[in-house]
Amino acid sequence: MKEKIDVEARAELARNLFKSGYNCSQSVFMAYADVYNIDKDFAARLAAPLGGGMGRLREVCGAVSGAFLVAGQEFSAENPKDREAKTQNYAVVQELAEQFKKENGSIICRELLGLTPDVKETHVPSERTAEYYKRRPCAEYVAIAARVVGERINKNRE
Repeated sequence: MKEKIDVEARAELARNLFKSGYNCSQSVFMAYADVYNIDKDFAARLAAPLGGGMGRLREVCGAVSGAFLVAGQEFSAENPKDREAKTQNYAVVQELAEQFKKENGSIICRELLGLTPDVKETHVPSERTAEYYKRRPCAEYVAIAARVVGERINKNRE
């Protein structure tokens, strides 16, 4: 049996990574990188395009996408012929999405941020200022996504 995850410590680590400037997806994935022996810099590169709801498209929340990347490590499906592994992987992803949605009302970045669909955002990331952190709930979403995936991993490891 694999060691259980300290879910609250991982959630806090993810929050701190976000507050240090990493995007939402990077923050969640990097908070678990060491669990799967993934290099921190590689984790940051891999998750970077998923921030801001996938490259600031404001689609699926980057924190949720980061949790999906973590789930892919715990519930791997690397063999294209292993339908059972694919099925389990997809089931876990859907479960994580449902849990995040249950707690937050959506998994869509623009909805979580209260943005209207007709407003097109630029590809330029927001400046990380004290004001940014005050008006954006993203640090909390990052912590929630890290907590949700950690709880699911622990359930698997029981």
